[in-house]
Amino acid sequence: MTVDKNIEQAQLQGEIGKYIGLGQNSLVFQFEEAPGGVLLRLITINSMHNQSFLFHSCNGETRSEALKQMLDYVKSYKEAESSFTIQWNLKGENMLHTSYFRAKNILGALDKLYYDRDPNSITVFSVMMNPIS
Repeated sequence: MTVDKNIEQAQLQGEIGKYIGLGQNSLVFQFEEAPGGVLLRLITINSMHNQSFLFHSCNGETRSEALKQMLDYVKSYKEAESSFTIQWNLKGENMLHTSYFRAKNILGALDKLYYDRDPNSITVFSVMMNPIS
């Protein structure tokens, strides 16, 4: 019996959401054609300040393969990457926001914060690498 690719993709997306502890309303799976296959970007939506951030991106030959790569990543990212806290606000607002990112380094964390937005629209007040627990 062949597996319906849409069902397989929906199941993989559900598993990814369970691993990172976010529901489907807080996740956006962006697929883009790339040389040799598909680029998948997983975007998270923070409901507290109504902003979206890049969680991770990966490649695969197909959408299903890219989702499998993402699932492998979410199963182990806490051990593989450092935790960062970034305090920031949107230009023209007085509200200070705190967001948490996993990345290889500070620049990776900032890339996730700035993903898909004008860098001049955000003021970063602090970036701190969190202690290893």
